[in-house]
Amino acid sequence: MAVFIVTYDLNKEVKRPNILKLIQDWNWAKLSESSYAVEATSSTAVYDRLKPVIDDNDNLFVIPLRAPYRGWGPKDVHDWLAKKLA
Repeated sequence: MAVFIVTYDLNKEVKRPNILKLIQDWNWAKLSESSYAVEATSSTAVYDRLKPVIDDNDNLFVIPLRAPYRGWGPKDVHDWLAKKLA
């Protein structure tokens, strides 16, 4: 398994499936308001799962995350990242 950053902006959101529920199907850690680290088999698998719930005016990126990284945030997120990126 690999770790990916999933970052998104839902612009002019209308009622549609909740992207957070899909993200939380993976092993995940919240990095910021609309950025998550997820553990998955590939960026394609993540993107393909999330793409159907966004529309043409939204943004979605799935980016590989590897050590070393730098960041500031909650200890539990740092612990999760340290474990998954070891």
